[in-house]
Amino acid sequence: MSDPQLVLAARVQAALAAAFGPEYADTDPVIRPSQFADFQANVALPLAKRLGRKPRDVAGEIVARLDVADLCTAIEVSGPGFVNLTLSEEWIAAQAQIMHGDERLAVPVTDDPHKVVVEYSSPNVAKEMHVGHLRTTIVGDAIARILEFLGHPVVRDNHLGDWGTPFGMLIEHLLDVGEHSAEARLLETDPNSFYQAARVKFDTEPAFAERARERVVRLQAGDADTLRHWQELVDLSKEYLHRIYGRLGVSLTDEDIRGESFYNHLLAATAAELQDKGIAVISDGALCAFPPGFTGREGEPLPVIIRKRDGGYNYSTTDLATIRYRADDLKIDRAIYVVGASQGLHFQMVFAVARMAGWVPEDMRLEHAQIGNVLGTDGKILRTRAGGTIKLSELIDEAVERAGQEFDKIEHDEPFDERTRQAIVEAVGVGAVKYADLSVALDSEYVFDFDRMISFKGNTGPYLQYATARIRSIFRKGGVDPQDTPGPIALGTAAERALALRLLGFGGAVALAGETAEPHRLCAYVFELASAFTTFYENCPVLKDDVEPAVRASRLALCALTLRTLVKGLDLLGVTAPDRM
Repeated sequence: MSDPQLVLAARVQAALAAAFGPEYADTDPVIRPSQFADFQANVALPLAKRLGRKPRDVAGEIVARLDVADLCTAIEVSGPGFVNLTLSEEWIAAQAQIMHGDERLAVPVTDDPHKVVVEYSSPNVAKEMHVGHLRTTIVGDAIARILEFLGHPVVRDNHLGDWGTPFGMLIEHLLDVGEHSAEARLLETDPNSFYQAARVKFDTEPAFAERARERVVRLQAGDADTLRHWQELVDLSKEYLHRIYGRLGVSLTDEDIRGESFYNHLLAATAAELQDKGIAVISDGALCAFPPGFTGREGEPLPVIIRKRDGGYNYSTTDLATIRYRADDLKIDRAIYVVGASQGLHFQMVFAVARMAGWVPEDMRLEHAQIGNVLGTDGKILRTRAGGTIKLSELIDEAVERAGQEFDKIEHDEPFDERTRQAIVEAVGVGAVKYADLSVALDSEYVFDFDRMISFKGNTGPYLQYATARIRSIFRKGGVDPQDTPGPIALGTAAERALALRLLGFGGAVALAGETAEPHRLCAYVFELASAFTTFYENCPVLKDDVEPAVRASRLALCALTLRTLVKGLDLLGVTAPDRM
């Protein structure tokens, strides 16, 4: 363990046990960076009331039993009872050296792995992904990458919208235009056009609408020929999804798709069990569950509709069947639903019903990672000028085009051929969009502003990508392979010390992002690390002739460690770091 916050937290907890008894050992000491020292522990203030003592006296007891002589040069009680801790340069350098020599950057694989389902993306068959799918797709993918790196078995789950009444009209339209026609290929290239054409016929041609309704009945009854046509629709739509996911660098595959159809055979049994247990009752012709604590404006209990009046099932039924499958068949410990914040009440109520039914073990975590809206510069939901939803493919195209314009403005160490330039620009454009999204707290709305997110300055994807390329250029100029930099690391300046200390926080940042399912915490870390490197680069020459060999070796090792840490951090976020820029 090299993260100083985690190391100090463990030492403070040991001091608490020694000072006040073992029952206090699990108290959270809240170790945070401080302007007065490297870190500040805020534990005496919350303990003082519990112990009936003055905070500074409590802090004094902690300091008296705090065993940190091997890592701190100064400890002091400050203010009303804070404990300030200053680390020794020797300890920081030694831990950085350990991190430098470890292929995992000293981030341990968890000794308490939890099987986690991360449900994300979840587009609909025969509909093009739009900007609303952007956040659920890339946030979910980052969460999955982070948890996997920490050693948790991760099940990626793309809950595809591939079932329901629209498929009647889609199948009939597919049969009308021909399964191998150019119109059918629109499902791969422009699925919205195919869907809209089917919708127009459904709304304007009574005979077609009647055929479509009959087709739905056959689909739900399991008619073999209808299911074959349905599978064609799904397969053609998958080709479209492959292109979007591939371009975004998202790790979803066909094996990760468990669409609504996957749970269709479980719906009747799910409804029946809820009714048999008395959790669901008939209300106004529908089968409903009324989990306690959920009421409307007038205080009336809110229902979770399990089966509609017409005997059909809905999203709630499917979500409940999904929870049963994940608990019974997948044996998961944690489920993270990366879905829009507008579905918050729905998930709260569905989770409550599942627990009432006894389908969820006491220690199984059900979490809704609420995703806020993407806004335009006018502060409203991002839409086209005509008021429609923006296609995700068009948004990516524009991001790459704008990235190219900005890329051509910056100075490059060497010229690029067009093929290389295009590959870099694609990575920068996509990375800019992804990082801008990931760097915002999940449930927060954010303004989609190309000018800000494509900038090579500030807290942006291009800035971080450029930082990695700049470090690589140091090694090219010095004729040194980053892997051939053994050090040893020694800290002679404030900038070196600050950079090394920031590097040691990587493991804690990754662990926190995984525990909270909040990638923006890792974004904050990589930006702070890049900023610390910029200060180091400006104040600590690496390749100049007058730099002593030992200092040069140490600084090259710090550069190499920073490069590896930035690249790994960006990779966990799903952002590519080009070798040259």
